[in-house]
Amino acid sequence: MSTDGFTFSNLGRKIVDSENLPMDSEPEIVSLRPKKLCQYIGQKKTIETLKIGIEAARQRNEILDHVLFHGPPGLGKTTLAHIISNEIGGKLMVTSGPALEKGGDLIGMLTQLENGDVFFIDEIHRLSRSVEELLYPAMEDFCIDFVFDKGMHARSHRFRLKQFVLVGATTRVGLLSSPLRHRFGIFRNLDFYSTEDLETIVRRSAELLNQTIDGDGAVELAMRSRGTPRIANRLLKRVRDYAQVKSHGHIDRAAVVEALELEGVDALGLTPLDRQYLDTIITYYNGGPVGIEAVAATLQEETDTLVDVVEPFLLKIGLVVRTSSGRRASEAAFAHMGWDRGCAST
Repeated sequence: MSTDGFTFSNLGRKIVDSENLPMDSEPEIVSLRPKKLCQYIGQKKTIETLKIGIEAARQRNEILDHVLFHGPPGLGKTTLAHIISNEIGGKLMVTSGPALEKGGDLIGMLTQLENGDVFFIDEIHRLSRSVEELLYPAMEDFCIDFVFDKGMHARSHRFRLKQFVLVGATTRVGLLSSPLRHRFGIFRNLDFYSTEDLETIVRRSAELLNQTIDGDGAVELAMRSRGTPRIANRLLKRVRDYAQVKSHGHIDRAAVVEALELEGVDALGLTPLDRQYLDTIITYYNGGPVGIEAVAATLQEETDTLVDVVEPFLLKIGLVVRTSSGRRASEAAFAHMGWDRGCAST
């Protein structure tokens, strides 16, 4: 479905995306990130684990164990990498799994690291096998093995690296190989945020943006943010623009509702792509169960987009049930979409 060449699917990706978008690196977005663990909101057990690990390493004058974060996109994995770097006083080097195509790419970055630096690899599950195997001795022994020549003339040389902290982030932890996963000392899952935590994040971000927002407006925005801080901050910017033009600059509940309806975000935070996904299961497959490949083919979307971007939140709030025979829309999904289960297939 499209309007003047613009698809609802594209609109959904503007709000919800599995990757950092260019806007995530703009100075204004970066400035919204907390700099220290004490400023971080939510994920209390993860934050407590990091505080203990960093303080224990500091007292022993050692390097923090390597850290792996996994969970849906937008929950703060990159932010935590920046915070770890600030807390231990090292510089941060950022890359991603797909960017490290060859072993030379990895070696070039590792050899630039100094003692106590943080090496952050986003989407680490997408590392190639050859790069991943080079990473094993770098993580365990802080060294890299070079092989010169071939055949009977082959010889090996071990190059010592400075001691660094590897922080990995992934949205698909099941795709990580066991040897790589077991080399991380700290392994934490980031879950969706509560409405209360998101309300606090919205208020903090509004203050940093010098934007006034009342209590009802902050709650409404938090409820429509899909449990994700990145989305809350993006929606806050869109609502701020709307309020500046339509509501004399002040954000209240009415301004939030009107602005987000214009963006296609409903009361549960669902985007047009989310609703298309649910509508496809209900109308085309009578509520399911149906395989994800069939849904993707019907929507003309990539399977990874649905699995990584759309499904996690729908599963979390109970609108979709994942069974051995496929995806199934719940009773709550029928009610939210305005369908009667008995007549969904007609």
